[in-house]
Amino acid sequence: MRLLNWYDFDPFRELYEWLAKHTEDWVVYLVSAIVGCVGILTFVGLGALINVWLERRIIGRMQVRRGPNRVGPWGLLQPVADAIKLIQKEVLQPDLADSKLFSLPPILVFIPAMLSFAVFAWAPDMVLANLDVGVLYLLALSSITALAVFIAGWASNNKYALLGAMRVIAMMVSYEAPMVMALLGPVLFVGTMSVAGLVAWQSHYGPLAIYVPISLVVYIVSATAELNRTPADIAEAESEIVAGYHTEYSGMKWGLFYAVELVNSLAVSAIVASLFFGGWWLGGLEEFVPPWIIFIVKTYIFYFGLIWLRGTLPRFRIDQLMALAWKMLLPLGLINAGILATEVLIWREADLGDWVLAVFAVVNIALAAGLLILFFRVITARLYRLPRRPVLVPTIQVPSLPAPKTTASLNPPAAAP
Repeated sequence: MRLLNWYDFDPFRELYEWLAKHTEDWVVYLVSAIVGCVGILTFVGLGALINVWLERRIIGRMQVRRGPNRVGPWGLLQPVADAIKLIQKEVLQPDLADSKLFSLPPILVFIPAMLSFAVFAWAPDMVLANLDVGVLYLLALSSITALAVFIAGWASNNKYALLGAMRVIAMMVSYEAPMVMALLGPVLFVGTMSVAGLVAWQSHYGPLAIYVPISLVVYIVSATAELNRTPADIAEAESEIVAGYHTEYSGMKWGLFYAVELVNSLAVSAIVASLFFGGWWLGGLEEFVPPWIIFIVKTYIFYFGLIWLRGTLPRFRIDQLMALAWKMLLPLGLINAGILATEVLIWREADLGDWVLAVFAVVNIALAAGLLILFFRVITARLYRLPRRPVLVPTIQVPSLPAPKTTASLNPPAAAP
């Protein structure tokens, strides 16, 4: 029996039952799909507005300032005011830009972000599209963004926009490989590519984060880089290339680029919550609290982590980001895939029981700690230009200060005629 039944409501349940009795089956599927789509659009739309306020407020606190506090109580209406301002602003377009392609990217970049929410399991029986290839579907959607960004940079006819777009392509291609290897970990370990199936497996055996810790670390770092947020926002580094691929965009077209960044951050947080931390499952607490509330809370916990990274870390250089992807994350992903494949092979072929999962968890956590320390020492070896431990210096040569200038030195006597 749920303690909070009044939370777990379904206002459309009676409508579905009435349609099932009086209409064809496809009508029920169509109506439920429309209701699901409207629900996801509402959550993402409201979430984007709330995330703007949350992000600015939290980063303001981290930077010892108050954040938005003028419009509405505690500045809650500031995102609405910003949206009205963007809608009213004139949408400019360069004369030499490709007019058709210039208007396409703000729409193209928004569609994959919205579609990704269709495969998340909000509750045991609350999935809009329970695809058998849900993980592959998410990876395919993440690849479309690179194409939209390159169109935006090329159609702007601006060298800074094109340079920013090329940076995005280089970064996304570099981080796509380790991201695929990272998501291969839970898929290989569980044996399904369905997001709902992965969450259901975790409801029986615990969060996958303890079984595939290397996959978790590699995915979080790769996804943070692909989000184009600080510390990986080199595509729009203001001090180098103005605003990158959206330099020429203004008004609501720029607003869509900004909004999709927040929606993508929310989607990445939902992927981490679903694939590595059980989604709607929370050790039996889902029997008392509606599962979709647990899923949303987990998502926003990881979203807070992304805000924390943005508020505390400086921006990486492009060569540092490339080195991190090719020299550390990709080798880690390959090694992790080999380890997990070997463990699954032993588990299945030897017909071992579920007790072996605890052994795998201990071994994988120890391997993750060892490999991360090893790779960090190797990749940062050249960066240690200061002593790693205190060094006793017996004598310090301090250069003497220059002699003060006196009035006589500033006003030398005039030469004799």
